Amino acid sequence: MPSASGQNALPETSAASGAARFASIGSPYFGIMLAVMAVVLILSNIGASKGVVLGPIITDGGFFLFPLAYILGDVISEVYGFRVARKAILTTFALSVFASLCYWVIIALPGFDDEFGASKQAALEGALGPVPQIVLASLLAFLAGQTINSWILVRMKARTGEKSLWARIMGSSVAGEFVDTLIFCSIAASVIGITDFGMFVNYVVAGFVYKTLVEFILVPVTSLVIGWIKKREPSYGAGTLAA
Repeated sequence: MPSASGQNALPETSAASGAARFASIGSPYFGIMLAVMAVVLILSNIGASKGVVLGPIITDGGFFLFPLAYILGDVISEVYGFRVARKAILTTFALSVFASLCYWVIIALPGFDDEFGASKQAALEGALGPVPQIVLASLLAFLAGQTINSWILVRMKARTGEKSLWARIMGSSVAGEFVDTLIFCSIAASVIGITDFGMFVNYVVAGFVYKTLVEFILVPVTSLVIGWIKKREPSYGAGTLAA
């Protein structure tokens, strides 16, 4: 029988044991997290157009932002379930496409033909011109990686219930971040100036290790946020038992 949130309920044995609880999206918390996740991804796409060298490490200008999108994905998946997380992923995907189209229109619009106008046009083309390919890389990677991340987290929760949150976050992050990093780097490498195989391997490994470590380090913070939201979501644990 459908639950109060319109999702398929888990078997009664799960409900009796409290094995897996999820909230509906009637409160404002989901909307806030969705907005932040979309902004983080859009800013990451802009930053990723710049190649960055930090000693022996090759990365891009969006490296410090992107892990935040995955942390928010973990929170949404844990609190609201896979179906709601999928909606968040697709909505963020659509907003990033819209932002990319806006960049294209802004660059294509005729500007002032004086020296200042020409320099501004060149700066826009240099900063936002590569973004469509970056966005393609980011969107495909985000779609695949976040979906895998969310699915694994929710499946693990179905087995462990409210226990072992840290294991769900860390286990899903490894799989999601690896898929995300590999897809993104394969498409975006040429745009940011990576020209040989050694640089590419460095880019993939450094990106995967960095993003995964950030998520691991922030597991206590992520867990606190999840606990805070669970306590304030009226529908969490009140019969909304669906993934």
